Amino acid sequence: MTFLIVLLLLGINVSELNAEITLPSIFGDNMVLQQKSEAPVWGMAKPGSTVKITTSWNNRAYTTRSGSDGGWRIKVSTPQAGGPYKIVISDGKPLTLSNVLIGEVWICSGQSNMYMPLRGFKNQPVTGSVEYIVTAANPEIRLITVPPKASLALESDFDGKWEECNPESVSSFSATAYFFGRMLNQVLKVPIGLIQTSWGGTRIEPWLSADGASGFDWLTVPSESAKSEEVSRDMPTVIFNAMINPLAGYGIRGVIWYQGEANRNEPERYKDLLAELVHDWRQKWNNGEFPFYYAQIAPYNYGSNVNSAYLREAQLQASEVIPNSGMASLIDAGEENCIHPSNKKVAGDRLALLALSKTYGIGGFPCEGPVLKEMAVNDNIVTLSFNNASNGLTSYGKELSCFEVAGENRRFYPAIAYITGKGVSLFSPSVNKPVAIRYAFRDFVTGDLYNTEGLPASSFRTDSWEQDR
Repeated sequence: MTFLIVLLLLGINVSELNAEITLPSIFGDNMVLQQKSEAPVWGMAKPGSTVKITTSWNNRAYTTRSGSDGGWRIKVSTPQAGGPYKIVISDGKPLTLSNVLIGEVWICSGQSNMYMPLRGFKNQPVTGSVEYIVTAANPEIRLITVPPKASLALESDFDGKWEECNPESVSSFSATAYFFGRMLNQVLKVPIGLIQTSWGGTRIEPWLSADGASGFDWLTVPSESAKSEEVSRDMPTVIFNAMINPLAGYGIRGVIWYQGEANRNEPERYKDLLAELVHDWRQKWNNGEFPFYYAQIAPYNYGSNVNSAYLREAQLQASEVIPNSGMASLIDAGEENCIHPSNKKVAGDRLALLALSKTYGIGGFPCEGPVLKEMAVNDNIVTLSFNNASNGLTSYGKELSCFEVAGENRRFYPAIAYITGKGVSLFSPSVNKPVAIRYAFRDFVTGDLYNTEGLPASSFRTDSWEQDR
């Protein structure tokens, strides 16, 4: 009896004490399963065991037999959003998962601007963090974080657990991801599960699987037999192995991604790398072309060249070739002397607009900023027209300051630009015969061209010159 009391005080479920079933960390109390889907559940048991799963939302039982290695996998049918529910998994000794919700599940990945917690980094704040943290309690939003790790071999688990959103749990959670999930929850009024798997300073190549990396002859996939002390997080595949593979197959609605700063010095490769990463992950999930939305890197003074402008260009181009994708421009949200902009709400909210419009079909608003449609030249006047601007353009009463124009000598001069009924017209007294224009094509710049609904145009150019790289 004393032993039983001790177990109860420690919060240990007696029925779980002798359970043979083991689950990876992605399955546990407080988790969210994707609504209206066939959600995979997997784990380990004694080889050859009969594994039974019973779901409380419909009292339905599912059975399978574990393989010779003990592995098993079952798909359970999930209803529309709701809960909390229980799931009982048993091979004769039951293991109960409690406080399970059914809703919308999103992977949130990238480098430090996705990793940046709501409380901010040391000496680098998130705007309004205290207010957002204090008011964050919401049992309909659930959070789980995959810790940073690199591995030469594919891993099947990580050290983490699902938690309800509250001031304590959200303060160390991705600010961008939280604001994304917060808006989805406010609008859709369903539970939201956010899976954060991000790592500051990482390039895109380590986030590819071996299959994904194999398509690039300039990438070398490290051998599993390499010495562990030789592992660098910059090696292709090593972050995928440890931080994505344990999640692959979990029922999700889609992915949000905020990465690119670490690849800015090789922007010519980024479009293809990002397109392959999306294709790669979709293949690993085997769940069709799920939505993939990403934040364009924000302007910052890197101090040497304009490579980050070319990287932003590559991200814009990628959105035109990746099916079921979208890009949130942050051209107006950068900070000259901090690579981690403090306004993370604008990043999360703009990513949420993409999901609400493109994935959930909510209308009445644009979800992307103006994109150049056409350039026309008449004498020394350049006229630009834009998509995603059916209600017109604005600079909020300020003079447009980010346009440049060049003639045949390929030298760019600041342009006098103004919004017209057809788009934007611009000229420079120094250029008699314009052949190319650029907008906000600098490492650090604060974009000032928006559609009337307030979404900014990405930096862009009409030339293909690279004389400033």
